[in-house]
Amino acid sequence: MSQPVTIAEGIYWVGAIDWNIRYFHGPAFSTHRGTTYNAYYIVDEKTALVDTVYGPFKEELIAKLKQIKDPVKIDYLVINHTESDHAGAFPAIMDLCPSAHVLCTQRGYESLKDHYPYLDFQYTIVKTGTSISLGKRTLTFIEAPMLHWPDSMFTYIPEEALLLPNDAFGQHFASSVRFDDQVDVGIVMDEAAKYYANILMPFSNLITKKLEEIQKMNLTIKTIAPSHGIIWRQDPNRIIEAYARWADGKGTAKAVIAYDTMWLSTEKMAYALLDGLVAGGCEVKLFKLSVSDRNDIIKEILDARAVLVGSPTINNDILPVVSPLLDDLVGLRPKNKIGLAFGAYGWGGGAQKILEERLKAAKIELFAEPGPTVKWVPKKEDLQRCYELGREMAARIKD
Repeated sequence: MSQPVTIAEGIYWVGAIDWNIRYFHGPAFSTHRGTTYNAYYIVDEKTALVDTVYGPFKEELIAKLKQIKDPVKIDYLVINHTESDHAGAFPAIMDLCPSAHVLCTQRGYESLKDHYPYLDFQYTIVKTGTSISLGKRTLTFIEAPMLHWPDSMFTYIPEEALLLPNDAFGQHFASSVRFDDQVDVGIVMDEAAKYYANILMPFSNLITKKLEEIQKMNLTIKTIAPSHGIIWRQDPNRIIEAYARWADGKGTAKAVIAYDTMWLSTEKMAYALLDGLVAGGCEVKLFKLSVSDRNDIIKEILDARAVLVGSPTINNDILPVVSPLLDDLVGLRPKNKIGLAFGAYGWGGGAQKILEERLKAAKIELFAEPGPTVKWVPKKEDLQRCYELGREMAARIKD
């Protein structure tokens, strides 16, 4: 079991490391590098625990708390977000410290009562600007609805310039160390981008507004301690600036091609499109869907300007392996993307129209409608058209 880690005098990480988890939110999110469930214990004249951990790790949390202060004393239990990976140990903490006073948003309280109707606890509803003194330190709260649940909020400790934003600025990343200056920050940023793309992308407009709100509050932020992954202490502005960039959605001169194929005809078209994009000076990522992780693909789409999706027709429809990516894109609604549908068919079509309808449903602007489609096998002129379309798309996204 990992040990408590000091963040500042009297402030400790008391979370848990989940080395083995490979899927999150059921099968919806792949976590190749595991994750952490971060909780923070503040020992002052009064004590506070900010967030808990996923239920199966409750004993680890309690063991860490006891190493710091035994018997454990918790005056305030802050619930920034009630999802089970953060509040799953809530009943165990209330059993341990039944007099702990719960601090949460109104929606947070409603969610706690729905999740744990058998628990009776003292609580205070907090709003943006509410502050609680612990003695030398103060807890100040900032509501952050839909980042990424309606109940979400941030906790800020001004005396330490420490922001505890729950799911914001986090990543699914298991590590034996806790801080950004102790790891390969490139890997961590890659996981942070994947986290944003697959969970927070639909809320980009709200994130932009929240970042502007925090800027207007003139908060000094020296450390950001999220509820998943590493703690940003060396350069917290790195992740703040990345969020501002991702929320803006402008992207770079980059295209993502995601496709699958039956007898290589659609694949030949995918490679011709890739060649044209590259010749036009565009960065390209190409994924065959049957052998790729769609959460990784969505991460690449985050900062791309173009999304190209290809499928042959089967049963007047698209290949089943293509559909989950399109379903995700419809839900995530990526900003400022252009798209192209392509593919092959035999005696009858159907896939092309479905691909284009799904891209439109995801609010992706079609670059060409209809996109390139071929019967049976692409001829030389078909591949040339794909190549030229790639060059034209590259010119568009480089503007």
